[in-house]
Amino acid sequence: MQIASDTPRASPAFLLVALAFIINMMGTTLPTEVYRYYQAAYGFKPVTITVIFAVYAFGVLGALLLVGNWSDQLGRKRMLTCGLGASAASALVFLISSSLPELMVARLLSGVSAGIFTGTATVAVIEAAPVSLRHVATLAATASNMLGLGCGPVLSGLLVEYLPAPMRTPYAVHLALIGIALLALRGVPETAPIPTHTKLRMQRIALPRAVRGAFVPAALSGFAGFVVVGFFTAVSPQLMRTVLGFQSDVAIGLVVFLLFASSAIGQAAQSLLPPSWRQPAGCVGLIAGLLLVAFSTLAATSSALLAGTVLAGLGQGASFRAGLGELTARSPADARAGVTSAYFVVLYVALSLPIIGLGIATQRTDIRHATLLFAAATILLVIIAMGFLLLGSRNAQVDANAARK
Repeated sequence: MQIASDTPRASPAFLLVALAFIINMMGTTLPTEVYRYYQAAYGFKPVTITVIFAVYAFGVLGALLLVGNWSDQLGRKRMLTCGLGASAASALVFLISSSLPELMVARLLSGVSAGIFTGTATVAVIEAAPVSLRHVATLAATASNMLGLGCGPVLSGLLVEYLPAPMRTPYAVHLALIGIALLALRGVPETAPIPTHTKLRMQRIALPRAVRGAFVPAALSGFAGFVVVGFFTAVSPQLMRTVLGFQSDVAIGLVVFLLFASSAIGQAAQSLLPPSWRQPAGCVGLIAGLLLVAFSTLAATSSALLAGTVLAGLGQGASFRAGLGELTARSPADARAGVTSAYFVVLYVALSLPIIGLGIATQRTDIRHATLLFAAATILLVIIAMGFLLLGSRNAQVDANAARK
Protein backbone atom coordinates (compact mmCIF):
# COMPACT_ATOMS: atom_id res chain seq x y z
CA MET A 1 0.00 0.00 0.00
CA GLN A 2 1.25 3.46 -0.87
CA ILE A 3 1.07 5.87 2.01
CA ALA A 4 -0.57 9.24 1.57
CA SER A 5 1.87 12.08 1.04
CA ASP A 6 3.92 12.86 4.11
CA THR A 7 4.05 16.54 3.21
CA PRO A 8 3.07 18.48 6.33
CA ARG A 9 -0.54 19.50 6.28
CA ALA A 10 -0.35 23.28 6.13
CA SER A 11 -3.50 25.12 7.11
CA PRO A 12 -4.16 26.46 3.58
CA ALA A 13 -4.36 22.95 2.10
CA PHE A 14 -8.02 22.37 2.96
CA LEU A 15 -8.85 25.89 1.77
CA LEU A 16 -7.32 25.12 -1.64
CA VAL A 17 -9.47 22.01 -1.93
CA ALA A 18 -12.48 24.08 -0.83
CA LEU A 19 -11.70 26.64 -3.55
CA ALA A 20 -11.64 23.89 -6.19
CA PHE A 21 -14.91 22.56 -4.73
CA ILE A 22 -16.58 25.98 -5.04
CA ILE A 23 -15.39 26.49 -8.62
CA ASN A 24 -16.54 23.04 -9.72
CA MET A 25 -20.00 23.33 -8.14
CA MET A 26 -20.35 26.87 -9.53
CA GLY A 27 -20.32 25.38 -13.00
CA THR A 28 -23.26 23.10 -12.21
CA THR A 29 -25.65 26.04 -11.58
CA LEU A 30 -24.14 28.40 -14.14
CA PRO A 31 -26.91 27.68 -16.70
CA THR A 32 -29.65 28.87 -14.29
CA GLU A 33 -29.71 32.38 -15.79
CA VAL A 34 -28.99 31.13 -19.32
CA TYR A 35 -31.99 28.82 -19.62
CA ARG A 36 -34.34 31.59 -20.75
CA TYR A 37 -32.01 32.40 -23.64
CA TYR A 38 -32.06 28.74 -24.68
CA GLN A 39 -35.84 28.79 -24.37
CA ALA A 40 -36.07 31.83 -26.66
CA ALA A 41 -33.50 30.52 -29.16
CA TYR A 42 -34.77 26.94 -29.45
CA GLY A 43 -38.44 27.28 -28.49
CA PHE A 44 -38.24 25.11 -25.38
CA LYS A 45 -41.30 24.64 -23.22
CA PRO A 46 -40.88 25.05 -19.43
CA VAL A 47 -40.99 21.27 -18.94
CA THR A 48 -37.97 20.94 -21.25
CA ILE A 49 -35.91 23.07 -18.87
CA THR A 50 -36.75 20.79 -15.95
CA VAL A 51 -35.87 17.72 -18.02
CA ILE A 52 -32.49 19.26 -18.91
CA PHE A 53 -31.99 19.93 -15.22
CA ALA A 54 -32.93 16.35 -14.38
CA VAL A 55 -30.37 15.03 -16.87
CA TYR A 56 -27.78 16.75 -14.72
CA ALA A 57 -29.09 14.97 -11.63
CA PHE A 58 -28.93 11.61 -13.40
CA GLY A 59 -25.32 12.36 -14.30
CA VAL A 60 -24.61 13.00 -10.62
CA LEU A 61 -26.29 9.76 -9.60
CA GLY A 62 -24.44 7.75 -12.25
CA ALA A 63 -21.08 9.12 -11.12
CA LEU A 64 -21.85 8.59 -7.45
CA LEU A 65 -22.88 4.99 -8.04
CA LEU A 66 -20.08 4.16 -10.47
CA VAL A 67 -17.08 5.98 -8.96
CA GLY A 68 -18.37 7.15 -5.57
CA ASN A 69 -15.79 5.11 -3.65
CA TRP A 70 -12.93 5.20 -6.17
CA SER A 71 -11.08 7.93 -4.30
CA ASP A 72 -10.49 5.38 -1.51
CA GLN A 73 -8.52 3.38 -4.11
CA LEU A 74 -7.08 5.97 -6.51
CA GLY A 75 -6.61 8.91 -4.16
CA ARG A 76 -8.55 12.11 -3.58
CA LYS A 77 -6.47 14.37 -5.85
CA ARG A 78 -6.68 12.06 -8.85
CA MET A 79 -10.46 11.83 -8.66
CA LEU A 80 -10.87 15.57 -8.09
CA THR A 81 -8.74 16.24 -11.16
CA CYS A 82 -11.02 13.92 -13.15
CA GLY A 83 -14.02 15.85 -11.83
CA LEU A 84 -12.55 19.14 -13.03
CA GLY A 85 -11.87 17.49 -16.38
CA ALA A 86 -15.55 16.54 -16.70
CA SER A 87 -16.52 20.10 -15.76
CA ALA A 88 -14.22 21.50 -18.45
CA ALA A 89 -15.70 19.09 -21.00
CA SER A 90 -19.18 20.26 -20.03
CA ALA A 91 -18.22 23.92 -20.51
CA LEU A 92 -16.72 23.15 -23.93
CA VAL A 93 -19.89 21.36 -25.09
CA PHE A 94 -21.98 24.30 -23.86
CA LEU A 95 -19.73 26.65 -25.84
CA ILE A 96 -20.34 24.84 -29.14
CA SER A 97 -23.92 23.66 -28.50
CA SER A 98 -26.68 24.60 -30.91
CA SER A 99 -29.42 22.06 -30.13
CA LEU A 100 -31.24 20.30 -27.30
CA PRO A 101 -29.23 17.03 -27.54
CA GLU A 102 -25.97 18.96 -27.14
CA LEU A 103 -27.31 20.84 -24.13
CA MET A 104 -28.33 17.56 -22.55
CA VAL A 105 -24.86 16.10 -23.12
CA ALA A 106 -23.33 19.20 -21.54
CA ARG A 107 -25.60 18.90 -18.51
CA LEU A 108 -24.87 15.19 -18.21
CA LEU A 109 -21.13 15.92 -18.11
CA SER A 110 -21.76 18.64 -15.54
CA GLY A 111 -23.62 16.10 -13.43
CA VAL A 112 -20.73 13.65 -13.72
CA SER A 113 -18.32 16.34 -12.48
CA ALA A 114 -20.57 17.08 -9.52
CA GLY A 115 -20.97 13.38 -8.75
CA ILE A 116 -17.22 12.91 -8.65
CA PHE A 117 -16.68 16.00 -6.51
CA THR A 118 -19.56 15.80 -4.07
CA GLY A 119 -18.44 12.89 -1.92
CA THR A 120 -14.72 13.01 -2.68
CA ALA A 121 -14.20 16.73 -2.09
CA THR A 122 -16.27 16.69 1.10
CA VAL A 123 -13.95 14.05 2.56
CA ALA A 124 -10.80 15.62 1.04
CA VAL A 125 -11.43 19.04 2.59
CA ILE A 126 -11.80 17.48 6.04
CA GLU A 127 -8.78 15.20 5.67
CA ALA A 128 -6.52 18.00 4.37
CA ALA A 129 -7.02 20.11 7.49
CA PRO A 130 -4.82 19.92 10.59
CA VAL A 131 -6.50 18.21 13.53
CA SER A 132 -6.79 21.56 15.31
CA LEU A 133 -8.87 22.91 12.41
CA ARG A 134 -10.93 19.78 11.70
CA HIS A 135 -14.18 21.34 12.97
CA VAL A 136 -13.61 24.37 10.72
CA ALA A 137 -12.83 22.09 7.78
CA THR A 138 -16.10 20.20 8.24
CA LEU A 139 -17.99 23.47 7.88
CA ALA A 140 -15.77 24.47 4.94
CA ALA A 141 -16.56 21.17 3.20
CA THR A 142 -20.33 21.48 3.41
CA ALA A 143 -20.41 25.26 2.93
CA SER A 144 -18.19 25.05 -0.16
CA ASN A 145 -20.78 22.84 -1.84
CA MET A 146 -23.62 25.27 -1.12
CA LEU A 147 -21.67 28.47 -1.83
CA GLY A 148 -20.43 27.06 -5.12
CA LEU A 149 -23.99 26.23 -6.14
CA GLY A 150 -25.08 29.72 -5.09
CA CYS A 151 -22.30 31.57 -6.93
CA GLY A 152 -23.22 30.01 -10.28
CA PRO A 153 -26.50 31.92 -10.81
CA VAL A 154 -24.94 35.19 -9.61
CA LEU A 155 -21.98 34.88 -11.98
CA SER A 156 -24.15 33.90 -14.94
CA GLY A 157 -26.65 36.66 -14.11
CA LEU A 158 -23.90 39.28 -14.19
CA LEU A 159 -22.35 37.92 -17.38
CA VAL A 160 -25.57 37.58 -19.40
CA GLU A 161 -26.84 41.00 -18.35
CA TYR A 162 -23.69 43.02 -18.99
CA LEU A 163 -21.66 41.09 -21.58
CA PRO A 164 -22.47 39.85 -25.09
CA ALA A 165 -23.04 36.24 -26.16
CA PRO A 166 -25.12 35.13 -23.14
CA MET A 167 -25.13 31.49 -24.29
CA ARG A 168 -21.33 31.39 -24.58
CA THR A 169 -19.64 33.88 -22.24
CA PRO A 170 -20.47 32.20 -18.88
CA TYR A 171 -18.83 28.96 -19.97
CA ALA A 172 -15.70 30.66 -21.30
CA VAL A 173 -15.29 32.36 -17.93
CA HIS A 174 -15.83 29.08 -16.11
CA LEU A 175 -13.14 27.38 -18.18
CA ALA A 176 -10.68 29.99 -16.90
CA LEU A 177 -11.83 29.35 -13.33
CA ILE A 178 -11.32 25.59 -13.80
CA GLY A 179 -7.70 26.36 -14.67
CA ILE A 180 -7.37 28.14 -11.32
CA ALA A 181 -8.93 25.14 -9.56
CA LEU A 182 -6.44 22.76 -11.18
CA LEU A 183 -3.57 24.95 -9.98
CA ALA A 184 -5.04 24.96 -6.48
CA LEU A 185 -5.15 21.15 -6.40
CA ARG A 186 -1.49 20.92 -7.39
CA GLY A 187 -0.52 22.48 -4.06
CA VAL A 188 -2.48 19.99 -1.98
CA PRO A 189 -0.93 16.78 -0.56
CA GLU A 190 -2.70 13.45 -1.07
CA THR A 191 -4.59 12.50 2.09
CA ALA A 192 -5.86 9.01 1.29
CA PRO A 193 -3.73 5.84 1.73
CA ILE A 194 -3.57 4.37 -1.78
CA PRO A 195 -3.52 0.55 -2.04
CA THR A 196 -0.79 -1.05 -4.14
CA HIS A 197 -3.43 -3.15 -5.90
CA THR A 198 -6.56 -1.16 -6.64
CA LYS A 199 -10.00 -2.76 -6.63
CA LEU A 200 -12.39 -0.51 -8.52
CA ARG A 201 -16.05 -1.38 -8.23
CA MET A 202 -19.41 0.31 -8.36
CA GLN A 203 -20.67 2.01 -5.24
CA ARG A 204 -23.02 -0.37 -3.48
CA ILE A 205 -25.85 1.14 -1.49
CA ALA A 206 -24.86 -0.77 1.60
CA LEU A 207 -24.17 0.90 4.91
CA PRO A 208 -22.03 -0.21 7.85
CA ARG A 209 -24.14 -1.23 10.83
CA ALA A 210 -22.89 1.75 12.82
CA VAL A 211 -24.56 4.28 10.49
CA ARG A 212 -27.83 2.54 9.62
CA GLY A 213 -29.87 3.96 12.47
CA ALA A 214 -28.87 7.53 11.61
CA PHE A 215 -29.18 7.19 7.84
CA VAL A 216 -32.97 7.15 7.36
CA PRO A 217 -33.80 10.39 9.24
CA ALA A 218 -30.72 12.13 7.81
CA ALA A 219 -31.64 11.04 4.29
CA LEU A 220 -35.29 12.09 4.62
CA SER A 221 -34.57 15.57 5.94
CA GLY A 222 -31.74 15.97 3.42
CA PHE A 223 -34.05 14.81 0.61
CA ALA A 224 -36.62 17.47 1.51
CA GLY A 225 -33.94 20.14 1.67
CA PHE A 226 -32.57 19.27 -1.76
CA VAL A 227 -36.06 19.27 -3.26
CA VAL A 228 -36.11 22.93 -2.22
CA VAL A 229 -32.65 23.45 -3.77
CA GLY A 230 -33.90 21.94 -7.03
CA PHE A 231 -36.93 24.21 -7.03
CA PHE A 232 -34.84 27.35 -6.60
CA THR A 233 -32.28 26.46 -9.27
CA ALA A 234 -34.66 25.04 -11.90
CA VAL A 235 -38.08 26.63 -11.43
CA SER A 236 -37.95 29.73 -9.22
CA PRO A 237 -36.56 32.04 -11.97
CA GLN A 238 -39.76 31.44 -13.95
CA LEU A 239 -41.86 32.12 -10.84
CA MET A 240 -39.97 35.35 -10.12
CA ARG A 241 -40.41 36.63 -13.67
CA THR A 242 -44.03 35.66 -14.33
CA VAL A 243 -45.64 36.06 -10.89
CA LEU A 244 -43.44 38.42 -8.87
CA GLY A 245 -42.36 40.77 -11.65
CA PHE A 246 -38.58 40.34 -11.48
CA GLN A 247 -36.85 41.59 -14.64
CA SER A 248 -33.14 41.65 -13.82
CA ASP A 249 -31.05 38.52 -14.35
CA VAL A 250 -28.72 39.71 -11.60
CA ALA A 251 -31.57 40.16 -9.12
CA ILE A 252 -32.89 36.66 -9.83
CA GLY A 253 -29.40 35.22 -9.49
CA LEU A 254 -28.97 36.99 -6.15
CA VAL A 255 -32.22 35.50 -4.82
CA VAL A 256 -30.98 32.01 -5.74
CA PHE A 257 -27.63 32.86 -4.13
CA LEU A 258 -29.52 33.98 -1.00
CA LEU A 259 -30.81 30.43 -0.57
CA PHE A 260 -27.32 28.94 -0.72
CA ALA A 261 -25.75 31.67 1.43
CA SER A 262 -28.46 31.07 4.05
CA SER A 263 -27.70 27.35 3.78
CA ALA A 264 -24.03 28.04 4.57
CA ILE A 265 -25.08 30.15 7.58
CA GLY A 266 -27.44 27.41 8.71
CA GLN A 267 -24.61 24.90 8.51
CA ALA A 268 -22.50 27.10 10.79
CA ALA A 269 -25.31 27.98 13.17
CA GLN A 270 -26.50 24.41 13.75
CA SER A 271 -23.42 23.73 15.88
CA LEU A 272 -24.83 26.17 18.46
CA LEU A 273 -27.70 23.76 19.13
CA PRO A 274 -27.60 20.49 21.06
CA PRO A 275 -27.00 17.59 18.64
CA SER A 276 -30.47 16.11 19.11
CA TRP A 277 -32.10 19.43 18.12
CA ARG A 278 -30.12 20.14 14.96
CA GLN A 279 -32.01 18.15 12.35
CA PRO A 280 -35.47 18.90 13.83
CA ALA A 281 -34.60 22.62 13.91
CA GLY A 282 -33.60 22.39 10.27
CA CYS A 283 -36.94 20.79 9.44
CA VAL A 284 -38.81 23.59 11.21
CA GLY A 285 -36.87 26.14 9.16
CA LEU A 286 -37.76 24.32 5.95
CA ILE A 287 -41.46 24.26 6.83
CA ALA A 288 -41.52 27.96 7.74
CA GLY A 289 -39.64 28.87 4.57
CA LEU A 290 -41.93 26.83 2.33
CA LEU A 291 -45.01 28.39 3.90
CA LEU A 292 -43.65 31.85 3.11
CA VAL A 293 -42.79 30.84 -0.47
CA ALA A 294 -46.38 29.60 -0.88
CA PHE A 295 -47.70 32.88 0.59
CA SER A 296 -45.50 34.92 -1.76
CA THR A 297 -47.06 33.03 -4.65
CA LEU A 298 -50.61 33.72 -3.48
CA ALA A 299 -50.03 37.36 -2.57
CA ALA A 300 -47.47 38.11 -5.33
CA THR A 301 -45.12 39.68 -2.78
CA SER A 302 -41.37 39.51 -3.18
CA SER A 303 -40.71 40.27 0.51
CA ALA A 304 -42.35 36.99 1.54
CA LEU A 305 -40.28 35.16 -1.07
CA LEU A 306 -37.07 36.67 0.29
CA ALA A 307 -37.99 35.79 3.89
CA GLY A 308 -38.99 32.28 2.83
CA THR A 309 -35.74 31.88 0.91
CA VAL A 310 -33.71 32.76 3.99
CA LEU A 311 -35.64 30.44 6.31
CA ALA A 312 -35.65 27.56 3.83
CA GLY A 313 -31.91 28.01 3.28
CA LEU A 314 -31.18 28.07 7.02
CA GLY A 315 -33.28 24.94 7.52
CA GLN A 316 -31.74 23.13 4.58
CA GLY A 317 -28.22 23.98 5.71
CA ALA A 318 -28.79 22.94 9.32
CA SER A 319 -30.38 19.60 8.48
CA PHE A 320 -27.87 18.88 5.70
CA ARG A 321 -24.75 19.46 7.80
CA ALA A 322 -26.16 17.80 10.91
CA GLY A 323 -27.05 14.68 8.96
CA LEU A 324 -23.76 14.55 7.08
CA GLY A 325 -21.76 15.21 10.25
CA GLU A 326 -23.43 12.40 12.14
CA LEU A 327 -22.97 9.92 9.30
CA THR A 328 -19.31 10.89 8.85
CA ALA A 329 -18.64 10.57 12.58
CA ARG A 330 -20.17 7.09 12.71
CA SER A 331 -18.48 5.79 9.54
CA PRO A 332 -15.33 3.64 9.66
CA ALA A 333 -12.39 5.44 8.01
CA ASP A 334 -12.20 3.00 5.08
CA ALA A 335 -15.92 3.40 4.32
CA ARG A 336 -16.27 7.15 4.82
CA ALA A 337 -16.24 8.15 1.15
CA GLY A 338 -18.70 5.37 0.32
CA VAL A 339 -21.16 6.38 3.06
CA THR A 340 -20.91 10.02 2.01
CA SER A 341 -21.62 9.07 -1.60
CA ALA A 342 -24.62 6.95 -0.57
CA TYR A 343 -26.01 9.95 1.32
CA PHE A 344 -25.59 12.19 -1.72
CA VAL A 345 -27.28 9.60 -3.95
CA VAL A 346 -30.44 10.16 -1.92
CA LEU A 347 -30.02 13.93 -2.05
CA TYR A 348 -29.57 14.07 -5.81
CA VAL A 349 -32.63 11.93 -6.42
CA ALA A 350 -34.38 14.90 -4.82
CA LEU A 351 -32.95 17.11 -7.57
CA SER A 352 -34.39 15.00 -10.37
CA LEU A 353 -37.71 13.20 -9.94
CA PRO A 354 -39.62 15.88 -7.97
CA ILE A 355 -38.45 18.64 -10.31
CA ILE A 356 -39.60 16.68 -13.37
CA GLY A 357 -42.97 16.31 -11.63
CA LEU A 358 -43.08 20.03 -11.00
CA GLY A 359 -42.27 20.73 -14.65
CA ILE A 360 -45.11 18.46 -15.77
CA ALA A 361 -47.46 20.16 -13.31
CA THR A 362 -46.45 23.54 -14.76
CA GLN A 363 -47.57 22.30 -18.18
CA ARG A 364 -50.95 21.16 -16.88
CA THR A 365 -51.60 24.25 -14.78
CA ASP A 366 -49.79 27.56 -14.21
CA ILE A 367 -46.58 28.19 -12.29
CA ARG A 368 -48.52 29.64 -9.35
CA HIS A 369 -50.58 26.51 -8.70
CA ALA A 370 -47.63 24.21 -9.42
CA THR A 371 -45.57 26.05 -6.79
CA LEU A 372 -48.34 25.71 -4.21
CA LEU A 373 -48.56 21.97 -4.93
CA PHE A 374 -44.79 21.68 -4.60
CA ALA A 375 -44.80 23.51 -1.26
CA ALA A 376 -47.58 21.35 0.18
CA ALA A 377 -45.95 18.06 -0.89
CA THR A 378 -42.54 19.09 0.43
CA ILE A 379 -43.95 20.24 3.77
CA LEU A 380 -45.61 16.83 4.14
CA LEU A 381 -42.27 15.15 3.44
CA VAL A 382 -40.53 17.30 6.05
CA ILE A 383 -43.18 16.43 8.64
CA ILE A 384 -42.56 12.72 7.97
CA ALA A 385 -38.82 13.28 8.40
CA MET A 386 -39.45 15.04 11.72
CA GLY A 387 -41.52 12.08 12.85
CA PHE A 388 -38.59 9.72 12.21
CA LEU A 389 -36.21 12.08 13.98
CA LEU A 390 -38.38 12.37 17.07
CA LEU A 391 -38.97 8.62 17.14
CA GLY A 392 -35.23 8.01 16.91
CA SER A 393 -34.54 10.47 19.73
CA ARG A 394 -37.15 8.80 21.94
CA ASN A 395 -35.71 5.33 21.28
CA ALA A 396 -32.21 6.61 22.04
CA GLN A 397 -33.44 8.07 25.33
CA VAL A 398 -35.13 4.77 26.26
CA ASP A 399 -31.90 2.88 25.51
CA ALA A 400 -29.91 5.36 27.58
CA ASN A 401 -32.26 5.02 30.54
CA ALA A 402 -32.11 1.21 30.31
CA ALA A 403 -28.30 1.33 30.28
CA ARG A 404 -28.24 3.34 33.54
CA LYS A 405 -30.28 0.71 35.38
